[in-house]
Amino acid sequence: MRSVCVVGASLAGSRAAQTLRSEGFDGTITMVGEEPHRPYDRPPLSKQVLAGDWQPERTALSAGLDDGLDLDWRLGVRATGLDLTARRVSLADGTAVAYDGLVIATGATPRRLAGTEDMAGVHVLRTVDDCLALRADLDRAPLRVVVVGAGFIGAEVAATCRRRGIEVTLVEALSVPLGRVLGTEIGSLCGELHRDHGVDLRLGTGVEGMDGADRVERVRLADGSAVDADAVVVGVGVTPATGWLEGSGLVLDDGVVCDETCLAAPGVVAAGDVARWTHAHVGEAMRVEHWDNAVQQGAHAARRLLAGEGPGAGQPYCPVPWFWSDQYDRKIQLAGRAGLDAEVAVVMGSLSERRFVALYGRDGQVIGALAMNWPAQAVRWRVRIADGVAWDDALTEARAGDRP
Repeated sequence: MRSVCVVGASLAGSRAAQTLRSEGFDGTITMVGEEPHRPYDRPPLSKQVLAGDWQPERTALSAGLDDGLDLDWRLGVRATGLDLTARRVSLADGTAVAYDGLVIATGATPRRLAGTEDMAGVHVLRTVDDCLALRADLDRAPLRVVVVGAGFIGAEVAATCRRRGIEVTLVEALSVPLGRVLGTEIGSLCGELHRDHGVDLRLGTGVEGMDGADRVERVRLADGSAVDADAVVVGVGVTPATGWLEGSGLVLDDGVVCDETCLAAPGVVAAGDVARWTHAHVGEAMRVEHWDNAVQQGAHAARRLLAGEGPGAGQPYCPVPWFWSDQYDRKIQLAGRAGLDAEVAVVMGSLSERRFVALYGRDGQVIGALAMNWPAQAVRWRVRIADGVAWDDALTEARAGDRP
């Protein structure tokens, strides 16, 4: 293998390029990115950059990428097709990149509400340009912002807007914010956190439409009510960016389908938000949209590519997923998995004080742990989940160590 093409100048893509070099690959690495920017960190976009505390340059990941990696950058150009047989990636500018190995790290694109794609004042938040456009609207001193979707991105945007003194209405179609992710009790707690900070939380209703002449002025909700809005932020999830791979021969099903080693086809690996792989320990296919997964999977995918095609090549990718969200003065950290069908037990601290640890269990095993404002315990339980700790043992262990 003498040439590798990384499609997606993202966190996962950049980590793959760094790992290729650190593992001794001295061939050509071509980095293709649809955005004109070199790779940058996305988590600060909904917090520090949107708040105006950071300038976007501070999110750059370029320091490690400019240190002797010798990359062939193709930025501001979109990949449009893949020929697996010829091992060639077609680009929107009419050129193509030949490769021996391919890393797919194109991430995901935010969903938009039908009919609002071209309406001024209606935003999504995924890229640095999205963030700066929204920040410019917020700098116009709007009186009212409507956030559609109370997932983690929507919740962080709502918290940032409230910190800026902006009136916020947070609209969520589910009856409990984050209920499908964290369960009813803890999801409800997250909703109360926003209400305590002055957010008008509207649950169990969706968006019927938006009104406005030159720009959005009002959001009509499915329950018959309406909310005036100077700006709207839509945070209703993302779709894996696989459109350019249609007809390529790769299996596409809510992402690029890979085996347990992140291999999608001979000479092709995927990493980050776009990758759907079989988790050998969990025994099911999953796609993880978290920062830490992009870092780990980007590195793992690069090593898998270098391992070649022989029988038994490559190691399974079996992480304990890890995620965090900063909202107001609360840090929420989730290790593993949760969900409505899991048993939940608060084993340290208390919900009323909003400093606690909750464990999630299924089939006698701990599958997840959520810590609010208790970082050391979040790290501890991530390790214990990786150890395969049993549910009953974890409850005994946790309660024995329940101290501030």
